[in-house]
Amino acid sequence: MKTSRRSFMMLTMGAGASLWLARADADAPHLSETDSAAMAVGYKEDAAKVDKAKYPNFAADQACANCSLYQGKATDAWGGCTLFANKLVAGRGWCGSYTNM
Repeated sequence: MKTSRRSFMMLTMGAGASLWLARADADAPHLSETDSAAMAVGYKEDAAKVDKAKYPNFAADQACANCSLYQGKATDAWGGCTLFANKLVAGRGWCGSYTNM
C-alpha cells in the first residue's frame, strides 16, 4: 500500500500534537489544598485526611482516580480534573464533588 505525502504529513503532525499535549499536561502545576477553588469543594491530596464529620457522603473507596471527573488513568499519581482547569489533582485525593457515574 502506497502512502501519500499528505497522509504522512497528517500522521506526523497528529503524533507530534499528541506528544506536545501529553507534555503540557505533565508540566501543569499541582492543585494546592489552599487554592480557593480547592477549598470550596474540600479538596485533599490524600483521601485518608478527609474530615468525615464535615463530609458525611465520603466513603473510604472514593478517590480522584476513580471519580468520573478525573482525566487521567486510574493508575496515574496525578491527573487532570474537569473542575480545576490547567491544574493536576492527586489520584489518591478527594473532594466534595466526587462522582462515579
